[in-house]
Amino acid sequence: MRGNWGAAFQIGAVYVGTIVGAGFATGREIVEFFTQYGLYGLIGIGISGFLFIWLGTRIMIIAKRIQADSYKEFNEYLFGRKIGFMVNALMLLVLIGVTSVMLSGAGAVFEEQLGLSYQLGIIVTSGLSIFVLTYGVKGLFGVNMFVVPIMIFFSVVLAVEVLFTDATTLLSTPELDSPSYKWMISPFLYTAFNLTMAMPVLVPLAKEMDNEKTLRWGGLIGGGALCLILLTSHISLSALANVGGFEIPMAEVMKNFMASFYWLYILVIYGEIFTSVIGNLFGLERQLKNVIKLPSILIVFGILSIAYVISQLGYGSLISFLYPLFGYMSLILLVLLAKPIKHLPMK
Repeated sequence: MRGNWGAAFQIGAVYVGTIVGAGFATGREIVEFFTQYGLYGLIGIGISGFLFIWLGTRIMIIAKRIQADSYKEFNEYLFGRKIGFMVNALMLLVLIGVTSVMLSGAGAVFEEQLGLSYQLGIIVTSGLSIFVLTYGVKGLFGVNMFVVPIMIFFSVVLAVEVLFTDATTLLSTPELDSPSYKWMISPFLYTAFNLTMAMPVLVPLAKEMDNEKTLRWGGLIGGGALCLILLTSHISLSALANVGGFEIPMAEVMKNFMASFYWLYILVIYGEIFTSVIGNLFGLERQLKNVIKLPSILIVFGILSIAYVISQLGYGSLISFLYPLFGYMSLILLVLLAKPIKHLPMK
């Protein structure tokens, strides 16, 4: 690969930064899909890691070969023009739902960890988002490149600390209230949902790269890093009693094992939530401005108003309901990506 290692690592970093949002940082998403299943959750993480590497790379390879400028063209290629139009409209709704989850996550951080108002967290985050989107989003990627490595560092250090303290928690298999088969479905729902959310970034990114080898290494680096974050977070969360009872479980683990870094980690969590909100708003605004002939600031305000109403359902409730639902809706994408695609132009 020679001079393309730098590009491959950049692709991997963007891949991780796109998927690692509030659910990852708070740990609530990981509890919902993996940790609640104990030892079975580890198996699910292994499956998700493989899918992130394989299908994330496949998205980029296909996008590169068909020279897709956006996920709209990509979906039209996979599904056909008519169904692709419906899928793109569905993705628009999903992005609004995810934005609502991010806002509720900000409210949960303010309420559970800072002892402040849930509503204040949502309002402050909305105001900051409007401010940044009004004056530009040049700092968005810089913030993500700063926050994600710190989060990975803390995830690994916490996992090591937990393993040295009590490794037996990993071997527990909790009595599940839900049917046991759900642990087998979870990794596919989780990967399908997250890959759908990553498509708006991965597709145009792939077109900019010079060769497919760089994309393959980038997918391997990014997917491998995502698997590492899932694994280390799961190890840490397994040490927390009644892990499902917390809105921000990773903060509770940090408080128990590395209290001196607690406030820094809260900033990291909030930083991930904030960058996710801005990224989603930016993508939604760019899609809607071609349809709705209004100033960008009004479109952003309208999206935030809808997201604010949905966010009142609460962070944990939204994660538990919306994310699995979006996962089921996204499963067909996994099926189509996994199928051999005929007549695909080469490099």
